[in-house]
Amino acid sequence: MSDISINSQTFKPYEDKMKGAIKNLEDNFNGIRAGRANPRVLDKITVDYYGVESPLNQVANIQVPEARMITIQPWETNMLKEIEKAIHMSDLGINPQSDGKLIRLVFPQLTEERRRELVKDVKKLGEQGKVAVRNVRREAIDTYRTHQKQNKISEDELYNFEQDMQELTDKYTELVDKSVEKKEAELMEI
Repeated sequence: MSDISINSQTFKPYEDKMKGAIKNLEDNFNGIRAGRANPRVLDKITVDYYGVESPLNQVANIQVPEARMITIQPWETNMLKEIEKAIHMSDLGINPQSDGKLIRLVFPQLTEERRRELVKDVKKLGEQGKVAVRNVRREAIDTYRTHQKQNKISEDELYNFEQDMQELTDKYTELVDKSVEKKEAELMEI
């Protein structure tokens, strides 16, 4: 007789971790600029706001007035230099242009070579996402193999669990592939 019941709730914590891996992948993709302005590329930039590292969107108004331009208007004009410095220190690769009140970031059209480099980066991130999903599967199966060795579940239950876990893993690796394809298409779009 089993000490542990395997049901849909059994998979929930593992599925949540897989969803987390997908969300992390999407967040990483948002940081890759695709030739058009996306304010999400600024998400990882922080500025020193009176001694506290604060996200850029908490000290300034960020807008996209044109397809390839982002404007950043600090709520306090004395933050302009600090924001410019933070953008220069980031790996954004764009020089901020300031007029004393507003910072403009103009995104140049990507070259074919740069697009291909970014696609390679996207594929690497996609592979890392798949590895994260597979690690969740391995963790789950290791846990249930331990339960089986301790006679808390039968071999048949372990076998069924492994099959169901593989189906879940396949579902999430497919989602990773779709995200990678979507980002590649976005990057290669002219």
